[in-house]
Amino acid sequence: MAKTLSKRYSGVLAHPTSFPSPYGIGDFGKGAYDFINFLTGAGQSLWQILPLGHTGYGDSPYQAFSAFAGQPLLISPDELIKDGLLYGDDLRDYPHFNPDHIYYGDVIPAKLRILHRSYEIFKESADLCMLKEFDVFCEHEKDWLDDYALFMAGKDAHGGACWLEWEDDLRDPDEEIKATWRERLADSIEYYKYIQFIFFRQWNAIRDYAHVNGIKIVGDIPIFVALDSADVWANRELFQLEKDGYPTVVAGVPPDYFSATGQLWGNPLYDWDYHKKTHYDWWMRRIKGQLNMVDYIRVDHFRGFEQYYAIPYGEETAMHGKWKKGPNEDLFLRMQEVFGKDLPIWAEDLGIITPRVEKLRDDFNLPGMKVLQFAFGDPKDNDILPHRFTTENCICYTGTHDNDTTMGWYQTLKPALQDRVRRYLNTDGNIIHYDMIRAAMGSIARYAIYPVQDLLGFGSDCRMNTPSVAGGNWAFRFRKDHLTPELAANLRKMTELFGRCEPLEPIEEEEGPEGSIKPGETAPGLAPEE
Repeated sequence: MAKTLSKRYSGVLAHPTSFPSPYGIGDFGKGAYDFINFLTGAGQSLWQILPLGHTGYGDSPYQAFSAFAGQPLLISPDELIKDGLLYGDDLRDYPHFNPDHIYYGDVIPAKLRILHRSYEIFKESADLCMLKEFDVFCEHEKDWLDDYALFMAGKDAHGGACWLEWEDDLRDPDEEIKATWRERLADSIEYYKYIQFIFFRQWNAIRDYAHVNGIKIVGDIPIFVALDSADVWANRELFQLEKDGYPTVVAGVPPDYFSATGQLWGNPLYDWDYHKKTHYDWWMRRIKGQLNMVDYIRVDHFRGFEQYYAIPYGEETAMHGKWKKGPNEDLFLRMQEVFGKDLPIWAEDLGIITPRVEKLRDDFNLPGMKVLQFAFGDPKDNDILPHRFTTENCICYTGTHDNDTTMGWYQTLKPALQDRVRRYLNTDGNIIHYDMIRAAMGSIARYAIYPVQDLLGFGSDCRMNTPSVAGGNWAFRFRKDHLTPELAANLRKMTELFGRCEPLEPIEEEEGPEGSIKPGETAPGLAPEE
């Protein structure tokens, strides 16, 4: 019996902060809808994003104030105006910003001023329908929203300081203390609830628009949460902490391709014994919240579920950590009980991957990642080269948010390695970004993903993140005129060619030369005997 081929998908990695907008940072306005229209016209079926959380220090999507809350900076002022929650005059004095780069230090206060103004309008003039919608949202999300809003209001009341530096009883509150502070900070708490209400309202509209246009969204969650987060402040039993709230050990990875001294992330580590006793309830709520927003979840640092790297708190590098046992299959069995056997999870399985990590991934049929920029180091022992893929259950990337752009990567390779890349891709290297996308598209991988920077052929100055380098990250933006109809048409042709979308029009059969055999015919003299 012939094997049934799986459907093949392709798409673009583009975080909403990178979208065109007049407000200094991409948001959930017209730029997001235009991007979805581009994907549809280009025959794409996937849109991958980075985490959408409320970012803190360093503006990293992987260090958020909450594992559940959304990024206020992504709220669109234009959509607020459409909903009567902002007026055009409120934007009259809004600064002009560089369309190619996010300057967070200037954008954040400008955007927050607009959001505070919107909250005042909401309090003054929201109709009964919207007030009811707000109340329903607050009730539905109260498990995380109440603590998050109090935490953020508390940070504001303490000048933005980390909760560990608070010098009053809100640092280590019981329920009675929380109730007292909720009265004291009532308006600030209501503001943060309103911001989350608007964030999810706008995001849900984008998600629905993507679905109507045949686009599935790939979300992203970091395995760990930030120390200065509502999650740790309000749920200390979930983490390995001292009695004073400071971590005993923190997260990171040992030296690897990205860093000679490893990566010291500094996140508190989970108390997996406690999570197991509570049937991983916090994790189930976290996954459920994400699946309400996206179709697939890329779990960052998947190997941390099998073993995690624990670095003593206070170390300056990640060189002196130790590997410790994670929850392994126990967590994923619980996920299957809650979400079904076929988990919509992608495993970020880069870095130091052992056979046990591969077994955990494969036992639950989770697709792993193949990043083509890593494929050309050792041609004799490299399963990332497309001709060595052994399964279609994987995602082939040209690069990720942590990689240089393909153009930047290629330009920094040594000549011998550049030659190997050119020979493998059968190219002169002038449009290496296009050649790498073609290689990903043509692979047997079920999913092919490429950053928007690679689609546009941009260089190193447009990379999204440089691991272990502070400052200047997460700031890339592109302009509206970069995603042209011609680019969409060319991408669609490639996508059709490699069977990752249906042709817009049926392919017409060309007449062969006289005497040629047509499909379904048999050559004279070769017909089977009656």
